[in-house]
This record gives sequence, C-alpha cells and structure tokens, in this order.
Amino acid sequence: MRDHFASCFNEYAVQVSDTSCSSYSNSACIPPSLIPSIQNTVTCLYKLTLSNKKQVFITVSWSKTNITQGLSVHFGDDPSNVFKLNTNSRLFRKKKGSKSLDLDHLKVEIFWDLCAARYLSGPEPIDGYYLLVKVDSQLGLILGDMAEEASLRKLKNGIPMAKFSLVSRKEHFSGNTLYSTKAQFCDNGSSHDILIRCSGENEGLKHPVLSVYIDKNMVIRVKRLQWNFRGNQSIFVDGLLVDLMWDVHDWFFNPTSGCALFMFRTRSGLDSRLWLDDKDKLLHKDQDKVEFSLLIYASKTT
Repeated sequence: MRDHFASCFNEYAVQVSDTSCSSYSNSACIPPSLIPSIQNTVTCLYKLTLSNKKQVFITVSWSKTNITQGLSVHFGDDPSNVFKLNTNSRLFRKKKGSKSLDLDHLKVEIFWDLCAARYLSGPEPIDGYYLLVKVDSQLGLILGDMAEEASLRKLKNGIPMAKFSLVSRKEHFSGNTLYSTKAQFCDNGSSHDILIRCSGENEGLKHPVLSVYIDKNMVIRVKRLQWNFRGNQSIFVDGLLVDLMWDVHDWFFNPTSGCALFMFRTRSGLDSRLWLDDKDKLLHKDQDKVEFSLLIYASKTT
C-alpha cells in the first residue's frame, strides 16, 4: 500500500491549501440522519527518551467490542512484552492498580485508574482516568486528565521525569462512510476536528465523491472516486505541512473484507519525500524531530 500511495500522483497530488482559508465550501452539509461510523480500536505509539538518551517505544491500545472493553500496553517490537487489562471481564475487573514487569533489561512499572473513566462511543476514555508508565525508575508516559495529580505524588518521592512524545495514532472504524475524529498534529498545537465522508448515489450523485474536512473547512474533494481511489494532497495545519493520503481501492474492488486507509502525516517543508525509510519515519534524522502520523482504517458495511 505504501508503494501505491507513493506512485500515485493525480490532479490532487501537488495542491496546497490552508485549512483557515480553504477554496472549498466551509459547510460540511452532513445529513442529520447520517450517523458516523463506530470507532473500534485506538492505538498510539509513543517515543520515550530516558535521561541516559536511551529510547523506548511504547504502544498503548484501547479496544472495544460488543461485550468487552480493554487496554493493552506494548513495549518495543517483541509481542510478548505486553500488559493487558480487560475492564469488562469477570476474571479481571481490576480498574485501579499497578503492575511491575522486567523486559529486555528494563524495569517497568504501570499504574492505572479507570474507576471513574467516562467514554463516548469509542474505546478510549475522554476523562476520569490516568495511565502512568515508569521505566528504569523514571516517570515517562503520563496519560489522562487525572495523570498530573497522580504523577505529582510520585515526583514528590524524587522520581525523575523522562521525555515522551506521540509518534503515531491509528484508529479503526466500522459502519457507513462517515468518519469523525480529532487530532493534534504537534505538542503545542490545537486539537482539530477531522471528518471524512464518502457521498454516493443515495444522495443523488452520479459518481462517488470523497470529502475531507478539518474544523468544518473542506480541504479536499475527490470526484469520480472509483477512478481516483488512491492519491495524496498537501495541506497546512498549525503552520505545519501535512501530507494527506487516501487509498479506498478495496471499497470498490474488495468490499467484503477490505478497508480504506486515510493517512495524515506531518512533514518538514525541506523534505520532498512523501515516505521516509523505515528507520527514518519515526525520527527525522536531519532535524532530530519527531514527526506525527494519523492513520484511519475504515471498513464499511452495506
């Protein structure tokens, strides 16, 4: 899929627009009867830098099904280095606690409190929780609106702080062809509303049309989507150059099991490459700057 994206330069590939002054209509025009798809899984990759400059990658996944809701924390690339919590299981309802792990010469401690966590329709809590991860006696990952108070209690004991940053976020949706989420493209940036919509024959259109909105401003509109099923466009968000790429091939040619992929990825204006090498895509070597990507996997049901 990476090669498909990189090799596909259609009429949308080199356009640059600003979300604050888009040339498209500012009206999302979403029918009130159209319900957004359901978010099933959210997976966030964080890069933790310890005081000795050692880097640790931590993946936090929130998941939800009809009967379960869970959390998992992975360390590095080894799938066995994982902590899992199923908050709905009768076997494990411990919504507050701590866990110690010894992983690859690292001593890890995880602290969580989901007792008062509030959720909307998705698997990730919106408030009332915290998740802390301590690596080699350094407090690193700090998540949740209650995390600051919880971390301060531990910092009073002299625990040093490590640095962490969000590298990528993946979201899986299922349902119709309307996808709504939020994204913050840099640490000091604002949170933006993102809406992706595919319009079709049931709305009087002869050919499917793909529209992407950021803060209710339309940033791309792809007509005749069945022919332009892969492509890319660059936009500016918070002064950052963001590559927006889409691949909806399987919506048309593998509808029973395939899903579409939408990707938003920050990029330096000096870097002309849409895709970096595998070793570079997490950390830009020339600028020592962490880039951020948002991937949306979207399956539709008919």
